[in-house]
Amino acid sequence: MLNVTLYTRKDCGLCDEVKAHLKELQSQYPHNLAEVDIESDSALLAKYLVEIPVVEVGPYRLQAPITRQKLQMTVGAAFDRMNQLGKLGDPVYQMKLKKGKTVTTGDRVSFWIAKRYLLLLNLFMLIYVGLPFLAPTLMKMGAELPARAIYRIYSPLCHQFGFRSFFLYGEQVAYPLAEARMAGIKTFEQVTGIQNLADPYSATRFDARKYTGDPTVGYKVALCERDVAIYLAILLFGVIYSATGRRIKSLHWMLWLLIGIAPIGLDGFSQLFSQFNWAWLASVFPYRESTPYLRMLTGALFGFMTAWFAYPNIEESMNETRQYYIKKIAVSQVSK
Repeated sequence: MLNVTLYTRKDCGLCDEVKAHLKELQSQYPHNLAEVDIESDSALLAKYLVEIPVVEVGPYRLQAPITRQKLQMTVGAAFDRMNQLGKLGDPVYQMKLKKGKTVTTGDRVSFWIAKRYLLLLNLFMLIYVGLPFLAPTLMKMGAELPARAIYRIYSPLCHQFGFRSFFLYGEQVAYPLAEARMAGIKTFEQVTGIQNLADPYSATRFDARKYTGDPTVGYKVALCERDVAIYLAILLFGVIYSATGRRIKSLHWMLWLLIGIAPIGLDGFSQLFSQFNWAWLASVFPYRESTPYLRMLTGALFGFMTAWFAYPNIEESMNETRQYYIKKIAVSQVSK
């Protein structure tokens, strides 16, 4: 049987008129009427608020004002098309017809995710950036086994160099290398005794990666300073985006490149290239070691701007997914 979808809302007089016209056409063109309340989803409300009533039948679409004559012609055309395709016995059409009437477990899962994706992303970011802070807390409590499990889990995801990481419960929040030239701050070499760390090829760098701290120095966070800033900033934008009803528009890609990518690229790559100890590079990139402040700043800019660029685009995609499943579920309910 033909399926007709009507996008409507409460107290919509024009929608009631369309339903009355469809009832009159029922004997001539038998059909199932699926009503979709646009107030059930913010994206539907924004899309159809000034257009309802909207009727979709087969590949055809009508929006207000909808006369009985327009409705009869459209439903008639869809009815004839359905009969012709049915006579042809097209397997692709039959498969699509069957799929449109059946709501699978996969459909329900996809719909559930599309409605709650932002909550899921925020929870993931909270857990992802929270566990690295749990590791030093567990070390402080004497629970070394679970703490070291966290360090091991994050080791493929981050270099975990102690001289580029935060420390909790110690004398300082960070212990940069002497080459960072931060006055009044104890260096990583001073508090650990590990030397020759400025050389990127030094074997002692592996010791700096394994180092987790002690009661005096504190205990290392399982993600480096820059990664902490990146993921905290992504989480911050996700919370702001949720609190503002997901109305923030996507950041222009040029601003993303200029504010998000350029600073972290300049800080990270200039440091990387300057430490290769290649004579021909020394004149272009004099040796430098970034500071915790610069890593935090550039990481936060990258994380926040990347989320600002990406999340509204994800929302647009999820809007389309939600609308598809809302319609499919409504049609499946009247087709039973």
